[in-house]
Amino acid sequence: MLAALLFVIPALVFVYGMVRDRRRLSNAVWLGITLVMLLLLLAEAGRDNPVLSLPLLLAFMLAVLGLLLLPLALLANGLVMVRREGRSLGNLLSLLAGLALIGEMIYFGWGIGQPNDWIRGSAIGLFLVSAYIAFLFVSLLLYSVIYGRTGRRSGFDGIVVLGAGLVGSRVPPLLASRLDRALRLYRRDSEAGRSPVIVVSGGQGADEEVSEAFAMRRYLLERGVPDDDVVLEDQATTTEENLRYSKELLASRGHTGRVVAVTNNYHVFRTAVLSRKQGLRLQVIGAPTAWYFVPSAFLREFVALLVRNPVVHTLACVLLMAGGLALTQIG
Repeated sequence: MLAALLFVIPALVFVYGMVRDRRRLSNAVWLGITLVMLLLLLAEAGRDNPVLSLPLLLAFMLAVLGLLLLPLALLANGLVMVRREGRSLGNLLSLLAGLALIGEMIYFGWGIGQPNDWIRGSAIGLFLVSAYIAFLFVSLLLYSVIYGRTGRRSGFDGIVVLGAGLVGSRVPPLLASRLDRALRLYRRDSEAGRSPVIVVSGGQGADEEVSEAFAMRRYLLERGVPDDDVVLEDQATTTEENLRYSKELLASRGHTGRVVAVTNNYHVFRTAVLSRKQGLRLQVIGAPTAWYFVPSAFLREFVALLVRNPVVHTLACVLLMAGGLALTQIG
């Protein structure tokens, strides 16, 4: 009974949060808590039920196997990223995450068997911190998928395409996927009798020959979008500015209806969180991304979401580390 209650309460909070505003960051956390409580409920029910216990055991073994293989997968992805995209910090994230996981596993395996209480306590504390970060990561990943696959897909008056880096003056595949997704939305609504406009948003970087907005506009015009239906916003240099400047530009032109922002799938939920922070009412839709790019890109998004609440997460990690040390002292 208690296990069922512990599952129902966070599930109801999660559903309420989804209904109230799908862009709430707390929705991801409540989803994670709900899934953990569901696993505990199934584990309790499976103790005396072989029909449930065998699938649960298999699921647990697969989860352990996945955990052991995850660092190797991250290392492999990191090497692919470096080879294809270069050695920037963002491209090294999956490689660094894989090395960190391997280091944590080695330290835990060594430290837990040491006679020194402080070493054993630090090993337990690091394990608890790692579990906390893993919980947040999985929760955000799953909720990002849910957010990206739900919500309105048509009936927009404004379509905002967020910029990304150019290669000289050329639109690279990552940005082209956003523009192609915006084109599909534009054509669908135009065929339905609406008159949407596309806002291309992005300033000019130091290594770019033209602004991102100029290159995106040219890309759309070459594919048949009328000049009057493409609005240029060439001042933004961050996602927050993309959203704010584009919304202000639409309002100044009398477009006050439904607005959708188009970005890549890994970037969808953080964009939605930022739009909510700015008080903007809009939907965010994702475009496909090359498979090898997604792990590092989502890790970057995860870190960006974590640093929005540095005090909370730092305090949680300190308490978990202290808890691990306290366990060995009490023992």
